[in-house]
Order: sequence, then structure tokens, then C-alpha cells
Amino acid sequence: MAQPRRPEYVPNRIDDPNYVRVFDTTLRDGEQSPGATMTSAEKLVVARQLARLGVDIIEAGFPASSPDDLDAVRSIAIEVGNTPVGEDGHVPVICGLSRCNKRDIDAAWEAVRHARRPRIHTFIATSEIHMQHKLRKTPEQVVAIAKEMVAYARSLGCPDVEFSPEDAGRSNREFLYHILEEVIKAGATTLNIPDTVGYTLPYEFGKLIADIKANTPGIENAIISTHCQNDLGLATANTLAGAHAGARQLEVTINGIGERAGNASLEEVVMAIKCRRELLGGLYTGINTQHITMSSKMVQEHSGLHVQPHKAIVGANAFAHESGIHQDGMLKYKGTYEIISPDDIGLTRANEFGIVLGKLSGRHAVRSKLVELGYEITDKEFEDFFKRYKEVAEKKKRVTDEDIEALLSDEIFQPKVFWSLADVQATCGTLGLSTATVKLIGPDGEEKIACAVGTGPVDAAYKAVDDIIQVTVAIFLMVLALIPTVLREYSMTSVTEGIDAIATTRVVVTGDVSDSKHALTGRSFSRAFSGSGASLDIVVSSVRAYLSALNKMSSFVGAIKASSEVSESQRVQTTE
Repeated sequence: MAQPRRPEYVPNRIDDPNYVRVFDTTLRDGEQSPGATMTSAEKLVVARQLARLGVDIIEAGFPASSPDDLDAVRSIAIEVGNTPVGEDGHVPVICGLSRCNKRDIDAAWEAVRHARRPRIHTFIATSEIHMQHKLRKTPEQVVAIAKEMVAYARSLGCPDVEFSPEDAGRSNREFLYHILEEVIKAGATTLNIPDTVGYTLPYEFGKLIADIKANTPGIENAIISTHCQNDLGLATANTLAGAHAGARQLEVTINGIGERAGNASLEEVVMAIKCRRELLGGLYTGINTQHITMSSKMVQEHSGLHVQPHKAIVGANAFAHESGIHQDGMLKYKGTYEIISPDDIGLTRANEFGIVLGKLSGRHAVRSKLVELGYEITDKEFEDFFKRYKEVAEKKKRVTDEDIEALLSDEIFQPKVFWSLADVQATCGTLGLSTATVKLIGPDGEEKIACAVGTGPVDAAYKAVDDIIQVTVAIFLMVLALIPTVLREYSMTSVTEGIDAIATTRVVVTGDVSDSKHALTGRSFSRAFSGSGASLDIVVSSVRAYLSALNKMSSFVGAIKASSEVSESQRVQTTE
């Protein structure tokens, strides 16, 4: 079936009953995954990609959690929330999350009000277990708070307010109908029904949505939404059941990242709707599926959370066929074992290309390959990448698509650079101590060299990096002097087969950075920062990854410091 055009956006109604809005919360719920913290700059890059992907609503963050998050959401609202993309000139709604209190709602409004289409998303728990043990409030008190805060959000001038009864999947039905009726009266335009702990089965969740649609007075004046967690592996199934039962907004994340076991996966939900549209009553979305692969890779790099090979739609094995029976069928007719074409999600397999890259390939051939792979980069970024490509091509007979994507991610998807690697030399083995000499280029362009001994070449190199940064703390924004870093995770994989494969390294470091608050619990927590690196040399790859994580941490703490200085300056001016 031909897909109709996206209907004009109206907060509390959709003129085409078959259209389903896609609400992406990668930058908010997805970022709550351990180790998935993104800097403001990275969030902005991902938000731009989500706009190109065609999501209807971008939940850009939880502005009250930290000054940095407020700044990030504000930047996204200003840039992405006012810039048309695609042939239809689509401008996404920019949403900020808030608990049901005035401080949170004020912060959310301050962040999103700059967008052409701003939205405040506020929530309060409605299940008996949450009201009794977490909120310690009566149902009547919860209803009163919800009504007051939705009305307050509307009074600020926000025309689009979403309300979520947290843990709706375990809430009393009659109470749920009542509180939803009251918030509609107060001005809520979207009612999000979260299966917060991933507890319901698909038929239960579908019936929940159908019952809300049938029993909530005034429901015709609001959009019903779903938000399904994946604790039992049912997030995608529950989301589709909700859509089939009448929900017309679906809350999802790229690669399914999020709290605990994650959220409903955007790529799974969208492709299921596209693939089985006739059985879902003709439902469709405004997603440009050609951008799915690029979006998945970008979120992997910036979040530091790699997708397992067998992940549906975007996993490395999703379109790979090794069984002889499957290969025979594929060679005869691809439809025998593929219900989705890789072209549908912007993925082109290496063995279907006519261009084979090597050390003699020029700029035009390499640039053409990047276009084929779906990457759009600036001339400056291409020149930086091409330099790295040539270094690898001199050592490898053939450079594969996987090599190119690893190098591109390492070169382009990196945080703001405070320190960059100039040279590293390591010695190791059974005959002596492992040593490493590292030369870094600092923020002012000055080169610094240090030598260290470790239990292995990577340990020695990391100690040398620490020595350089600690000695030159004044140059380094006085950041790491305040934040003792701890290496929490270290992993390495080869991009392709063979002893000449590029090694990609991922690390996670933590520091004493507790300026952020968790969206659900409100508690302060120390952030973790991931970094990735790629090189033919495993020590070089490891150092690149470590520097990437340290640069990300520095960017985050620098933003906190800048926000604090601005706040202090404003306080002094107010006092004067």
C-alpha cells in the first residue's frame, strides 16, 4: 500500500485515524542506561539525525536533572526544533520531561519554549504500590497534584502537555480512568500509558489501551500513547498491541536502549508496522526508514552501548546468512529468507557493491563509498577521515565497509577534543616490564610526553596518559583535578576477520560527577562516560578510546562549571 503523507500536527488530535506518531525518547530514557551518558554536543548531533529519521516528537531530556541537560534540551529546541527537514519540511516537536512539581515544569518550559512546537511531559505514579511506598500519598492527593501541575504547565503558555500515570500497567482501572479524565479537563493533550516495569503481556496491554479508550470521559480530546519497558522481552509486542487497540503515539528508543532491560525499539516497531500494515488496520508512520541504519550506528557510538549481533533489524547478523540451506534459498530468491530488504533501512551489503577500496583508491571513490553507506559529512570531516583511511589502506590489501564505518565512527563521532593522541610507543613481553611512552597534544596545541610502567602495554599507556593530564591540570580546565577517574569497563573487538583487522575498543570511566538527578527517583548519581577508538594497533585503539571517554567527561564537567559561573554571575548582579 502506498503510504500517505504525514498529517498536519495538532497537539490533541490526528486527522488521519491510521497515522501513528513516533515519540523518540533515546535522549531521555535511553540515556538513563548505565554508561550511556551523552554530552550536550552529542545530544544535538543525535537530535539532528532523529529529525532526519522523521520522528514526530523528540524527548530531548530531563531539564531539571542538571544545568547541562537543560542547556542540551534548549540547544535542541532552538536548532532542531526550528529547522525543517525532508521533502515535507517536517519540524519535530521538542519535549522535556518533568515530575509533577513546579520546579521541574519551569525547567522543562525554559528548555523547550524556544522550539516551534514545544511540549512538556509530566508524570506521577498511580499504582497502589508506588503511591503507598514511594510517594506516600493517597489517591486523592495524587489526582489533585496531577490536575494542578497539568494546568500549571498550560498556564505557562505551553499548548502541548503530555501526562503519564507512571506504572499504569499495575494501576487500578477505575482510578486510572478517573485521573485521566481529570488531567484532560486540566489541559492534557496526550495521555501516555506506561508499562513502567515491563510487567504486562501483549493481550493485557492491548486490553488496557482499549479499556482506557472506551471508559475515559473526554478521551476523544486527547491522544493515547504507549511507553513499554522490555523487562520480559515484550516491549515491541506490547507497543504493537497498544497501537492495534487504538494508541496513536508510540514511545520508543533507537536500538531499544533505556532503563534496565530497555524500551521498545524504534526500528522493530516501525518496521513491524511497515511490514505488516495490512494486519494492523492500515497503520503507518512518518519515519524515513532509509535512515534507520545510520541512526542505529550513531546512537551506538555516542551512547557507547553496542548492539548485540542478533538484534532484530539493526544487528550485524540481521541480514547475514551462513547456513547452506539459507544461502541456497537466498541465491535463488531473496524473499525465501528475508521479509525485509536491507535497502529499506539504508543498509547496503558489501558483496553487492561494485567498488572495492584499497590503497590506490582516490578521494572520489572513497567519497562515493561513504554516500553509498549513507554517511553525510562535511569537507573538513572528509579530509580528516581520508587521512586515516590512507594510513589503514597502506597496511591492508583491501579496506572493507566495516573498516570504513569503524574509522568513520572513530574520526567523526568523537566528543569535543581537549586532548588528542600524537604518538604512542609500547614494549611488552615476558623478558621485562611493560612500558609505554605517550605523546599528547593539549588544548593549547602544546605537546606533552610521559612514560609509565604497567602490568601490560595498555595499562602502561593509560598510566602515561593520566600522568600527562594530571601534571597539566591547569591547561585541562582544572577538570580532572576534581574528578579522579576509574576505568569501569574495557572491551575490544575486531571489525573484520584476519590478523590485519581493525581493532575497536570501548571503555567506560566514572568520576565523582553527581550534578545530575535521576528522572524517576530524583536521586543524584555519578555519571559514567564511554569512549571508543579504532586502529590496526590494539594499544593505539585503546588509547584513543580512553582519551575519547576523558574528553567526554571534560566536556560535561566544563559545561557544569560554565553553567555554575553564569548562575553565580546572575546571582551577584541580582544582589547588586
